[in-house]
Amino acid sequence: MIKLSRFTNVEGSILKNSFEKAAWARSALICGIDEVGRGCLAGPLVTAAVILPQGKAPRILKDSKVMSLEERLEANQWITKNCLYGYGIVNHRVIDTHNIWHATLIAMKKAVINLLSTAPQLPEAIVVDAMPLNLADTPYASIPVYYFPFGESRSSSIAAASIIAKVKRDELMGKLDSYFPGYEWKSNKGYRTPVHKKMVHELSHSIIHRKSYLNNLIDSHLDERDDQQTIF
Repeated sequence: MIKLSRFTNVEGSILKNSFEKAAWARSALICGIDEVGRGCLAGPLVTAAVILPQGKAPRILKDSKVMSLEERLEANQWITKNCLYGYGIVNHRVIDTHNIWHATLIAMKKAVINLLSTAPQLPEAIVVDAMPLNLADTPYASIPVYYFPFGESRSSSIAAASIIAKVKRDELMGKLDSYFPGYEWKSNKGYRTPVHKKMVHELSHSIIHRKSYLNNLIDSHLDERDDQQTIF
C-alpha cells in the first residue's frame, strides 16, 4: 500500500478482507472504523476502531445490522477479548452544534486516537465505512485512510467496529432509559419508532434529545393539531 497523508476514496469492487489479507501477508495490521446511531432522535453517537489479530477474521464478524442480539453479544465478547479496540463517543450537544456529519468525524477521530495511543503496533492503514476521515491534525497523519461504502460487508475490521459500537450504544441507551422513563429507549434505542415519536409529542423532548433532529417532527405535529382545531 502507498503511504498517503490524506484520505482516499476507494472506488470499484473490493474483495472481502483484501486490505487485511495484504497487510497480514507483510505481518502488518489494519484498523477498521464504523459508527452507530447517526439516525437516532436521542442519545449519543458511538464510533469504534478495531484492530484484528493477524490472520483472524471469524465468520461471526459481519454487519451488526443483520445480526441478532445473541450474535452481536457473542461477537462482541470475542472482539473485546482478542482484539485491540477504542471507542469515540459524542453527545447530543456536539451533534446539534456541529451537525451529524461533522460530529461523526469528530467521534471517529476520538476512537482512532483512543486506540492507537496505546496500541503496541500501529496499523499499516485505516479503513472506514463511507466517511472521509482525515487525520492530518493528529499524530497519525502518515497512516493512509481508505473509505468506501458497504464497509461492514467488505472488511471484517469494519464489521467488528460496527458490532462493538452497536453493543456499547445499546448499553448506554438501556441505562438512560431508567433516567428518562416513558420514551421506551430500552427497546427503540432512540430511533424514530412510532412509539418514540408519540412520546415526544406527549412528553416533549428530554435533555438528551437532538433538538436539530426534532424541528420537523415537532412542527409537523403542531401542523396536525392546527388542522384538527379548524375542524371545530
